[in-house]
Amino acid sequence: MPSKSSKDKRKQQAPGKNAGRRTLDSLKPDEAQEVLVRLLKVHPDLLSEAEQTAKSLLHEVSYEDIAEEIEFAMSGLDYDDLNSRAGSDEWGYVEPSEAAEEILAETVNPFLEDMQRRLELGLEADALEICKGLVLGCYRLSESQEGDVLGWSPDFPVEAASNALELWYRAADSPNNRKGGGTKRPSFPPDFLSMVPEWVPMIERLAKKKKK
Repeated sequence: MPSKSSKDKRKQQAPGKNAGRRTLDSLKPDEAQEVLVRLLKVHPDLLSEAEQTAKSLLHEVSYEDIAEEIEFAMSGLDYDDLNSRAGSDEWGYVEPSEAAEEILAETVNPFLEDMQRRLELGLEADALEICKGLVLGCYRLSESQEGDVLGWSPDFPVEAASNALELWYRAADSPNNRKGGGTKRPSFPPDFLSMVPEWVPMIERLAKKKKK
């Protein structure tokens, strides 16, 4: 029986490659992370390339996008979200305002955690983008007061923005995050400050407070 040509062999191999791709695409985030860890252990020569790819991915952050995400997330919270927390439970009674603040904090916390993570990696410019997005998104919400849940905690936007600013000024000045030998941290540009005019005094006050 004649042997198969190289072309026939490639055709036979193609489905296997596609199947492998489908397997990778179906991985959960933690599974994909474990695959990467194992791959780099076997091929340490890929570490530098993986590091550059990771940094490139982390740099893909825009404060305008962050602001929109925060606005959408908080204004989209409705009475169903509030009623799931407020009212009587086995531990007592939860005020609607208290429940609202907890729900809103849970919405903002992932952004603060991401900001902290980038600061720890020494990516101050990217952390600043997240901070600016938090401040801008919260500023717009404080102006519009859109959202059923936000109506029960109208002061939350300014509190959340203040927390983000304090994290920025505190962590950006930390010795662990000054890997560049004391390099000056990025600041809030004038064009951004013009978008949050009512909060400029708060931003300046917090900046001076952390410099003391």
